[in-house]
Amino acid sequence: MDGFDLVLRGGWLVLPWGIEQADVGVRAGRIAAMGDLGQVPAAATLECRNLHVLPGLIDPHVHLRDPGDPAVETIPDGTRAAVLGGIATVFDMPNTAEPITDTARLDRKRAGLAGRAWCDVGLYVAATKANIPGLAALEQQPGVCAIKVFTGSARGEMLVEDDASLEALMRSGRRRVCYHAEDHFRLTERRALFEVGDPPARHMDWHDVECAFLGTRRVVALARATGRPAHIVHVSTAEELDYLAEHRDIASVEVLVNHLSQVGPEAYEKLGGYAVMSPPIRERRHLDAAWAAVRDGRVDCIGSDHAPHSRAAKERPWPETASGLTGVQTLLPVMLDHVAAGKLSLTHLAELMSAGPARVYWALRKGRLAVGYDADFTVVDTRHRRTIEESWIASPCGWTPFAGHRCTGWPKATVVRGNVVMREDEVLGTPVGAAVAFR
Repeated sequence: MDGFDLVLRGGWLVLPWGIEQADVGVRAGRIAAMGDLGQVPAAATLECRNLHVLPGLIDPHVHLRDPGDPAVETIPDGTRAAVLGGIATVFDMPNTAEPITDTARLDRKRAGLAGRAWCDVGLYVAATKANIPGLAALEQQPGVCAIKVFTGSARGEMLVEDDASLEALMRSGRRRVCYHAEDHFRLTERRALFEVGDPPARHMDWHDVECAFLGTRRVVALARATGRPAHIVHVSTAEELDYLAEHRDIASVEVLVNHLSQVGPEAYEKLGGYAVMSPPIRERRHLDAAWAAVRDGRVDCIGSDHAPHSRAAKERPWPETASGLTGVQTLLPVMLDHVAAGKLSLTHLAELMSAGPARVYWALRKGRLAVGYDADFTVVDTRHRRTIEESWIASPCGWTPFAGHRCTGWPKATVVRGNVVMREDEVLGTPVGAAVAFR
């Protein structure tokens, strides 16, 4: 057997059928062999004994804010945060200062990855009423993970709220369409019920259960009418999860780590505006329903919805508080803590945070430990105990809603296409991230 560029030695490999101890050999950025490779020469080794090796984890829902305000987030900072948190690939949302709505803007965004991204990146394209005829071509552009549609909680050109426009965009193209499915009309009607300076916990009342459930029902009805599959991001209510169970053939489901970890009103009492996100952190019955859906297979992906804002924007009086929380760096530590608590297995975590996103978005060579796949690995110590501290956060905004959270389980290394980009909290080498290939 020829030598390897890199060998991961003696780790516990997290495979779809269980966990097995073996070496992994890497050649030319791909997995070349798995097994006992002790006699095969390697240019470099990564000692993984007593550690678990997962397929490189994917956060399918991040807002890197680039182009935008560098004091809040950039591609280099956001992807550095990702690899520090054990994430090998991110899918970046299009609602930036220059929304990604056409080929020229997509080209500029793609060009901005080279030499700047620490992990691999998939790029969303935003649907607008004006670009509907071109969506079928845009979704086939290199590096594009999906079309993203905001039916609510968006302003300007990125809001597509009416059924006629939504049906037209569903008929323009073939790939799965991703939806922020809150209902714009209900949000608009309910705004008059609240005043500036109301407690942040009222965010649950404004963006209420029916706002989310109505939006999801509309999207699924359009998916049925057009035969176009839909992916509902950040599903946050028990009602939606029960309803979507009847539509698994046409609609896939993302749940956020926040909706598995935080409850209202306690989160708002503790964090104030730093708990405000849309759809909101809700009462415990919805968290319990999200975990039930995870356990019985109704959830396809878990993401962070990493959406940094400045401290000043988060501290404005509600409802003028900026909506969105940081999360890409803390996603895995918090989920490993849930593994330690017995809420899911490490194998199931790999399914929801690697294989699931790869399957839903048709990412090529991602999502599995298998020969021929990209040599992306997330190496974790399931017994390491550590507290999340804001001093660890790489995003320039510098805060996390999980500050002070004590975790059992921590990322020890991140490998992107055979390049060890993070080891023991140190980011190594130069940025090697590239656009993800999709089918």
